[in-house]
This record gives sequence, C-alpha cells and structure tokens, in this order.
Amino acid sequence: MNKPVVARTARSACPHDCPSTCALDVDIIDEHTIGRVHGAKDDPYTAGVICEKVARYAERIHHPDRLRHPLRRAGRKGEGRWEQISWDDAFDEIVARWLEIERDFGPEAIWPYFYAGTMGHVQRDGIHRLRHARGYSDQYDTICTGSAWPGFIAGTGFLGGPNPEQMAEADCVVIWGTNAVATQVNVMTHATRARKERGAKLVVVDIYRNATMEQADMPILLRPGSDGALACAVMHVLLRDGLADRQYLSQFTDFDAEVEAHLMARPPEWAAAITGLSVAEIEAFAHLVGRTPRTYFRLGFGFSRQRNGSTNMHAALCIPAVTGAWRHRGGGAFHSNSGTWKLDKSLITGAALGKPGRRLDMSEIGKVLTGDARALKGGGPVKALFIQNTNPMNVSPEQGLTRAGFAREDLFTVVHEQFMTDTAKMADIVLPATMFLEHNDYYTRGGHTRVLLGPKLVEAPGECRSNFAVVNELLRRLGVDDPSLHLSDREMVAETFRRSRYPTLGEVEQTGFFVDRERPDDEARFANGFGWADRKFRFRPNWQGAADRKGYQWVMDPADAPGMVDWWDINEKTSDAVPYRLATSPSRSFLNSTFSETPGSRRKQPGPTVFIRPDDAAAEGITDGDKVRLGNHRGTVELTAKLFDGMQPGVLIAEGVYPNSAHGTGQGINMLIGSDQIPPFGGAAFHDAAVWIERVGEGAHDPLPAATPTPAC
Repeated sequence: MNKPVVARTARSACPHDCPSTCALDVDIIDEHTIGRVHGAKDDPYTAGVICEKVARYAERIHHPDRLRHPLRRAGRKGEGRWEQISWDDAFDEIVARWLEIERDFGPEAIWPYFYAGTMGHVQRDGIHRLRHARGYSDQYDTICTGSAWPGFIAGTGFLGGPNPEQMAEADCVVIWGTNAVATQVNVMTHATRARKERGAKLVVVDIYRNATMEQADMPILLRPGSDGALACAVMHVLLRDGLADRQYLSQFTDFDAEVEAHLMARPPEWAAAITGLSVAEIEAFAHLVGRTPRTYFRLGFGFSRQRNGSTNMHAALCIPAVTGAWRHRGGGAFHSNSGTWKLDKSLITGAALGKPGRRLDMSEIGKVLTGDARALKGGGPVKALFIQNTNPMNVSPEQGLTRAGFAREDLFTVVHEQFMTDTAKMADIVLPATMFLEHNDYYTRGGHTRVLLGPKLVEAPGECRSNFAVVNELLRRLGVDDPSLHLSDREMVAETFRRSRYPTLGEVEQTGFFVDRERPDDEARFANGFGWADRKFRFRPNWQGAADRKGYQWVMDPADAPGMVDWWDINEKTSDAVPYRLATSPSRSFLNSTFSETPGSRRKQPGPTVFIRPDDAAAEGITDGDKVRLGNHRGTVELTAKLFDGMQPGVLIAEGVYPNSAHGTGQGINMLIGSDQIPPFGGAAFHDAAVWIERVGEGAHDPLPAATPTPAC
C-alpha cells in the first residue's frame, strides 16, 4: 500500500495534560488529513522526541467513532439511544433550559465543569466566561495540582525552578514520584544526556518497578505514602555525617537548632519501618546526594496524590536545601514552572463580565450532585452541568456518588466532546468538539520554559465546533453583549499576548512559534534567595503564604497543619478487612481516559489489569491471568490479575484509566477512590486507597457496590 503524499509539514504543540507540552511537526496530507506527528528537533526541550501515543495522533483525529453532529438523548439516561439534531435546535434547548433553571433555582444551580482535556488557554479557560457573565457556580480546581503545588510553594514561595534542560548538566538526577518513561519522555531525554556526557547517576524513587526505575543506577522502591519519612531520614543522615551545607542553611533558609533537633529524631531506623527500605538503602541515597553537589531533583505528581501529598512534596523539596544543591547549575529541585508565565487571561475568562457564584470543589462532583450540604457550600442543588475537556464519569474519585448524581432525571447535562465518553453517555445533549489541529490556541505547561502556539492546520469533520465558538454562541443567545464575543480564537490569542506584553502574534509566528519565558539562571535556581519576603527557604512550611499566592481554600483547621518538615501519617489505613494499598498509576498508552479509544493504544494495553506480588497472590489463591475483584466500602471493580514482584508486600498497582465498560461490572477503577478532600487545601487521593482482592467467583465479598445516598435534590 502506497503511503499518502505529505504536502507540507507544519508546527504545532501537544495539547494534552502533560508537563512536557511538546513542540510538534505535523505532516499535512490535505486540508482534512494529517499523517505522522513528530517531535520538533529544533525545540531544545522536546529535542525531537515525543511519546508514542501522540506520534500516532492520526488514529485519533481520523477515528471513525468521532462525534460529528449534535445529539439529543432519546431514551433513559445512559440507555444509549440518540437522535441527531441541528446546532440551532441544540442551542435553543440548552438556552431555554438554562433560563428556566436560572428563574426557578438561581444562576448558581448551573455549573460549568471542565479541566485539562486541552491545555490550550483559549479553548480550555473560555468556559469561565459563562460563570462571569451569568453568575453560574465557580469551580475550585483541585483534582490534579491541589496537593502538589502548595507543598512546593510552602517551601520556596514560588512555583518555579531551575530550567529542566539543566538536568543534562547534573552529576546526579533524582526522579521522584513520576514514571517519566511513560508520562514525560523528555525528562528522560535530558537525564540520559547527563548520564552519557557526565557519567551522572540516576536515582528513581517510586512505589513500583516501572519503566523509569528499570533504568536507574539506584532504584528506591518504597511503600506508598512514605516519601516524607524517607526525606526526613535522608536529611538526618546528611546532618549526622557532615554532608549538610551549613553555610547555605544559615544564609538561605529558616534552619535552626529546633529544625535540626526535629530531624535528628528521625533516623534511618525510624524511616525503614515506615518505608520498607533498609537502613543501608536510605544511607546510600543520602551519601550519594550529599557528596554530589550537582544533584537535580525532578519531583513529579505521583507522590502528591495521597492524603499526605503536600507534606511529601515539601519534605522531598527540603533535601537540596540541606545539601546546598541550589547553588549549582544542574542542581536544585524542580516540579513546575507554572508560576512563570505572567499571562493576562482576563479577556479569555471574561473577568470583566461579572462575578461568578459559589466555588464548588471539582473533586467532590459526586458529593455535589448527590446533595451534600457541605460540598454545596450551603446553597441549593446543581440542576445543570455544562462539561468541556473532562470525563468525570470515568476519572473523578468515588464513582459511586458520581454515577448516582449523573443518573438524576432532574439534572440537565450538556457534554461537548470528541467521543462518546462515559460522561457523554449520561448527557441530555452531546455536542461534537474539534481537536487541537482544528482550531487556534496557545499552550503552557509546567515542564519547561516556553509558551507555544498551536495554529489551526486542518478542517474539522462533520459539524464539529470549538469550545471557544460554542461558549460564545451560548452567551450571545443568553443575551450577553460584549465585543469579545465577536473575536475569533486567533484574535483572542493575539489580544492575550498584547495584554501580557508578549511579542505580537505575528512576531511569534515568524520566530519559531514560541515565547521563551526562561528566567535568569540565578533567579530560577533561587541562588539569591527564595520567594518569601526574607528570601529564605522554609523548613517550616508556610501554608498560609501558599494559600494567599494561589487562592487555596483551607479544608482543615490551619492550626492542625504540620508546622515542620515531616512525614504526616494521615493516609487511608489498611486493616484485616482491606489489607492492600492500591495506587492507580498512569499508563504509557493512555493519558487519564484520553487515547483509550485509539487502536494503537488498545493494542498495547487491551484491558485493565492489576499488578499483584506472587506471594500476595498465592495467599489469596490467585494465579496470573485470573479475573479478580477489588473492593472496599465504596464499591467493587473487576480486573485481570498480573503477577509482578516489583512492589513491596501488600501493594497493588492498576495502571491507566480504562472506560468503565472495559471492566466486567461496568464500574471503573475510580469506584474505589475516596473523594474526601486532601488537607490542607483539597485534592484527589488517587494513589491512596485500602482494598481487598479476591478471585471472581470466590464469593467472599458482596459483588455489588456499596449503596449510594439518594440525591437530595
């Protein structure tokens, strides 16, 4: 078969929820068709390397199951019966229902709900225009960064760090809490350079022997949730063995005798009992980083998605402050550059149009929709959802509650989507959405220093419309009159750059489709001090300062938040009834629920599995390939057992978020994950659940999920 002829190659940027935000070169076949997608070789961070799922993007954009026309539900919710309607009919029905709900229940009864299906600021954040213009309920964004970012800011006072490309200049790279081979391939690009060019050592700290740990010179396989204990014990050894940079501690941190006494009470023996590591492993790690000034700590999200996630992040961040690694190029710690962009997005979000209503926690969508008074902030029920860029019926925690909420017949749900996702299946109206190559946008992400353009390159199939176009049309039909509603998505990008004092859009297009926001090296490495008024790093985490900088809401009594770097023992406890710890780790072939529909990804990972140690499996009478059921008080899920000895005893790993229908019971993995808010400021504890496991057919447990409350709406 002849390969299609490539007419041209065009520049774009990956839109998906990954810190790398890769610069792309896309083969264009014709005005409707793309070919292969490549990593841009002239982008210093992407360096020509992208993940396999994005390289196969033609499978997704040209998928025969893409939504192409507006649909109206024709049967019961979730039944799967639809009728095609026109865009005018869809808009008319949506606007009529919303106006009715506004009249009868107030504007806060309508909740625009979104997240990171695209990271393009125009197409993602334009949904806020609805809440500003009409007073609809606001959204507290907790599900991804709510625990990680405050832990970092509470130490440094700023969400940024040394240029990630400086990993290539390190003599030791510590990858902590991220499976970079699967989820951030460019991290490995620069870590590998350091190994080849400088003989750097690679340390990987994680809860299972994944593809990244397989490449480590020093693998550190610890129990889930014990990261803070490991960090404290490492600092104990550094102080005990004369490897701390005392001058740096005195000049640039709040370290004092009290902090030292606190850490000296946390020796390796104490941490070994918590982490499952040996004393020798802890001391070897401490000695390596203590004797290697150019140590670069790349801190991921994985170890933050637990109830003690914020303190885990803060504790790991403290190690380079003890060693003084921040002094050196190729040293210090990095999590995200998301504090560096300084973009004025007020026009995109419609900030001038008015004030939004109450702020509801997105991680608690199940509680919100089932009438929990606290989650509803004491207000009335949510009667309408408008959803873009996310799939809460599949990815939100505590799926039992989410399912019960979406099943309400009095809940009017509109979903603007690319495929018939689990969430779209529960909608009243489904609208077809464009993909990133079919509209204009710009992109930022925390993994590097550049703002990238993503121009429209091909025409969308059928009647697909962009997020931006749909939101603006809804506002016009709701009677909102504002000049910004008449701007194109390209014009919105240009105006945002102008307001942000960036180069003009034309200049950016001529000079490489990106704006580099790299800070001076000494500033990025905090070489002259940190982001607090006194310029000192905080071993005593400044939680209130973090809240003030990012608008976080306390979900606990501030007086009870840890006042010192520490391991916080608040994670969900195992017991005789639920003896295993479950982590739902990212997969190589999917990104959350995205790509689970593409043939290439499905071939790589055809169905949901759970990793279980052979000794744990033998104790449960489970053999490799058995159908097994996992459960707790929240519900049950069916998967296939895969024997694997790359975890500590009592740990289970389920990689990837598969469609609910891929599981035997039609219930996905997030049935088992709690939606209680992570202290101090909220978040979702996806890697922190206690469960039981049994072979399907054993009958020891009730195969049905726990009862969910009747919606009080």
